Amino acid sequence: MALTGVSANRQELLQIAEAVAREKSIEREVVIEAIEEALQKAARSRYGAEHDIRVHMDPKTGETTIKRMVTVVADDEPIENEYAYKRLSDAKRDDKDAVVGKVYEEILPPFEIGGVQTLLARLVFTGMVRVAVRERQYEEFKDRVGEIVNGVVKRVEYGNIIVDLGRGEGIVRRDQAIPRENFQVGDRIRSYIYDVRRETKGPQIMLSRAHGGFMAKLFAQEVPEVYDGVIEIRAIARDPGSRAKMAVISNDSSIDPVGACVGMRGSRVQAVVAELQGEKIDIISWSPDEATFLVNALAPAEVTKVVMDEEDERVEVVVPDEQLSLAIGRRGQNVRLASQLTGWQIDIMTESQESERRQREFAERTQLFQEALDVDEVIAQLLVTEGFASVEDVAYVEADEISSIEGFGEDTAEELQARARDFLEREAAELDEKRKALGVEDGLLEIEGVTLPVAVALGEAEVKSVEDLAGLVPDDLRGWFEVKDGERVRQRGALESLNFTPEAAEALIMRARVAMGWVEAPPEPEEVEAEPEVLSEVDAVFGHEPAQAAPEEEA
Repeated sequence: MALTGVSANRQELLQIAEAVAREKSIEREVVIEAIEEALQKAARSRYGAEHDIRVHMDPKTGETTIKRMVTVVADDEPIENEYAYKRLSDAKRDDKDAVVGKVYEEILPPFEIGGVQTLLARLVFTGMVRVAVRERQYEEFKDRVGEIVNGVVKRVEYGNIIVDLGRGEGIVRRDQAIPRENFQVGDRIRSYIYDVRRETKGPQIMLSRAHGGFMAKLFAQEVPEVYDGVIEIRAIARDPGSRAKMAVISNDSSIDPVGACVGMRGSRVQAVVAELQGEKIDIISWSPDEATFLVNALAPAEVTKVVMDEEDERVEVVVPDEQLSLAIGRRGQNVRLASQLTGWQIDIMTESQESERRQREFAERTQLFQEALDVDEVIAQLLVTEGFASVEDVAYVEADEISSIEGFGEDTAEELQARARDFLEREAAELDEKRKALGVEDGLLEIEGVTLPVAVALGEAEVKSVEDLAGLVPDDLRGWFEVKDGERVRQRGALESLNFTPEAAEALIMRARVAMGWVEAPPEPEEVEAEPEVLSEVDAVFGHEPAQAAPEEEA
């Protein structure tokens, strides 16, 4: 700011304001305010920093006025700066109409700006203009998140690309660039704005060429149906520069979403592939049925069976033996992208592996029944074939479900159930001894839901008292996933082998906390006994016969 004094060329100040406003793309009024602040700083340096000095510049004529302000305060109010404030009693000596809060203005004469004042003014001016430019950039780009922008590479620092966007500056960090893609200073670059942050050093416009949104926007530019919203891109998973999977769905049943995105002879998808440096793109149909979507996501591999575990968000996929390498992909790329696309953890096995597992499970259950029930292999195999998976199933199922098996009778069913209950009693005694040996307190068994197998499992995890159990969280019981080196790693929980649901694990911990007195037990809903005539009316409405009292079960 080349000023020789406040009394100097008024037009020069206006020209400075106009030039800076055009160059920095900010409002002229903001620049004038910065000039006023700069001159105000210089004036305080000239007349004294203790004075309350204000500078006003006429935006039309450039005329500058310097004023010293004195504010009237109450007599009992302490004054730290006697140059800027005046007590009411002192003010009334010169002005009978003086009141608390009244401000007196004194016009100060123009002055020549010296070297120190010029430096201060320049610092204040450039600082305010810089703040205004940063605010303008933030306001301009904060609503453009999700757009593709064109820019010019300004410089490259340690793999990070600084991009000149014309009215701002963005950065493509190394992890947001496509690997093996080299840009030189002056190259034109297209990128995707995925975040705009307001930081102390100015707004940070975060750009990406590896973001899934970049691919989606490229398809919107190449495929009119995507741009118009007829075709929706529901999910994208990318291995930038190598391969990607994109799930699409059409809102018009007459339009094939995959074919529309591929284009005639692949013209549309090839335009996107060229921008992404040859990245191969698998376009698949999205489906609301998760099993179908998983099958589509693993294309081009064929899937013969899908078994889903919704609690842990894991899915077991069975493929033909010859399709295993295709389903996994090079270095696990195909299954990894399919997992990212669907949000499910995918375990792949071949048909022969699944057959071997079924045979192994059949043999293990057969062996269990042979040992627990003291029966021969044929009887044990019959029980497994009929769907019995555990000794508890045999012990507590209705007797006719066993006697109805071909070759079995009522006497056989009774004998099998008696042997099963004897085995469970012996097993319970062994578990109780093990529980005591682990140091698990008896009070833990008083918590509803803590059975002997649960108590032993807790003891093995060093949970030996009600207080220990109350201090846990559900993940401690069920297990959880942690991300290590970019991959999800399973951490085992104390009761993971017992397949506790999230609700059951949380309820178990809450009962322990209630027992410890840490929380109050939730109130139980009151049972309201309806009058007989009311029950009759309800039965009549729903066509039910009046309920009869159930006979008591024999002990």
